[in-house]
Amino acid sequence: MSTTFPSLFSPLRVGPMECKNRIFSTGHMTWLLDGGVPSDDMVAYHQARAAGGASLIITEACAVHPSTGPMHIHGFSDDCIAGYRRIADAVKPHDCKVFGQLSHGGGHNYSTLDGTRPVAYAPSALPREWSHNMPRAMTHEDIDEVVACYGATASRMSQAGLDGIEIMASHNLLPAQFLNARTNHRTDQYGGSLKNRMRFLREVIANVWASVADGVVVGMRISGDEKQNDGLQPEDVLDICMALDEDGTLDYFNVAAGSMSGLSGLIHVVPPMNYEGGYVAPLAAVIKARVSKPVLVAGRINQPQIAEQIVASGQADMCGMTRAQIADPEMANKARDGRINDIRACIGCNQACIGHMINGFGISCIQRPETGRELRYGARVPAEQPRTVFVARGGPAGMKAACVAAERGHQVVLFERSGVLGGQVQLAQLLPGRSEFGGLITNFTREMELAGVDVRRNTELDRAMIENEAPDAVIIATGASVHRPPIEGGDEAHVVDAWQVLREEVNVGQSVVIADWRADWIGLGLAEKLASAGCRVRLAVNGTMAGQTIEAIVRDRWIGDLQKLGVEVIPYVRLFGVDSENVYLQHLINDEAIICEEVDTLVTALGQGSETALETDLRGWTGDVFLAGDCLNPRTAEEAVFEGLKAGFAV
Repeated sequence: MSTTFPSLFSPLRVGPMECKNRIFSTGHMTWLLDGGVPSDDMVAYHQARAAGGASLIITEACAVHPSTGPMHIHGFSDDCIAGYRRIADAVKPHDCKVFGQLSHGGGHNYSTLDGTRPVAYAPSALPREWSHNMPRAMTHEDIDEVVACYGATASRMSQAGLDGIEIMASHNLLPAQFLNARTNHRTDQYGGSLKNRMRFLREVIANVWASVADGVVVGMRISGDEKQNDGLQPEDVLDICMALDEDGTLDYFNVAAGSMSGLSGLIHVVPPMNYEGGYVAPLAAVIKARVSKPVLVAGRINQPQIAEQIVASGQADMCGMTRAQIADPEMANKARDGRINDIRACIGCNQACIGHMINGFGISCIQRPETGRELRYGARVPAEQPRTVFVARGGPAGMKAACVAAERGHQVVLFERSGVLGGQVQLAQLLPGRSEFGGLITNFTREMELAGVDVRRNTELDRAMIENEAPDAVIIATGASVHRPPIEGGDEAHVVDAWQVLREEVNVGQSVVIADWRADWIGLGLAEKLASAGCRVRLAVNGTMAGQTIEAIVRDRWIGDLQKLGVEVIPYVRLFGVDSENVYLQHLINDEAIICEEVDTLVTALGQGSETALETDLRGWTGDVFLAGDCLNPRTAEEAVFEGLKAGFAV
């Protein structure tokens, strides 16, 4: 047992099974599938977290029936059995249990493999706000078929050797649609009273129990609050959990938050960094106080300190720390051993985890691009011949490259021209609600210390230094600087750039137009910052919406905040010109003029330009040169860190 986190590292009995600690990985989509079955990459992904100390892994949502969509594991086919067995075989040697997760999206199903829209099935034919479906009300034959499929899929998981089964009644998926009187308008035995609305779920639970081997754990995931206008409320969920606990048919309750029925609830499915750590725990505590079985909880639990407090205070019995282990699969082992400062803490950016999933790409992490790529980058291959490697600049690309190269045995020196590390992360963390993004600097700084990187601040690396000290290789990660194109009329107007505003170097007055070419975090953050300070803000976006290029959950939360602050968003425009009182925009489609009057300041967020001076200066130098990050092409921290990883492997 850990002396630092005694509650978190005490064992817990769940049904007939004992978990070695209170840390688990919740079911979450990885997109690491091969024809609807777990791939080698998925096996390696889960194995890394088991080896890292997790006591329980719940694999991602598995489709119990073809009508729930193609993106899930195909639990309705025997083909899934071998894939699940390989996961179990990879995870169990690390004293880690593994559960499968049964899912049906009900009225939310909106995709097929050929791009056509499928028939979506739900308890009632009511419109769905997020998927824009008008589903088909399930007949009794439909219900019987789907209930049987829950049992058949559970049987396949049991045959594969999984330790447990989790039924997803969370996030307004099909069981929750039956449970909720707002989405279940049936007048038969499956609608009306709570007892009737619980009938579908109870039939599913009974069918699962009848289909699995002795000793298999059966539990349920449910949203303690769906946080949607038509969603299940905490009092609804408590009544449901108490009734099921009285039935004695579940071994545990796994409490989450949020709903997939609308955008306000969707934000809480994977809450970003501007939500407080562990904020879902009070929902679990209400249920734990009234049921007899263990209660699990997840939602922004990114640090072992938070998890320890939740368990020690009795709010829940286990903590889902999924993104924490996406960022650092060794998190549990490090916490157990008291190596708190060595943990690569998740910063809740959602960019490469949920962001990849939404766009149909394999899961990863902007801080740890090895995640999801364990078979290619999971192990540090020692360098055949240790070399002296110089790294130019200490932004995300340079820091990651330095870490990886040093971990492989090279002697690495990183040169940072300023007194602080982090590059543009230093600015990104100044955006409202984004201070946690600065954890990227903290994490990489510690990793460089552990790897033995020699960091020289206030030193600009140039060709003369390189020729004088003669390293074997140079990794150029010089980043980018503000792009300031000529703006017609700019000489007679007050024009400043985003970086100047974030550094509070300028006075913008009372009325501001933000020319947002990037359509990302910067425009949204600047608008919130200035509107919160009392400015009239018009956000002119070169795109279909503010935040068009960023992860949807982060964007949607921010757009809601801007609406409350009175920010006027003007989409589909490009900056055309400016004068002392007006900003001139041009519509992207029809080229019509749009004039913003009575403007004190134009704030530009028009992108960055690569800094290529060192690259140019080193042409003809005989050593090896590698490039990473914005000096290649200005993008985001994710690409910078990934290219830093690849440079560290290549050198």
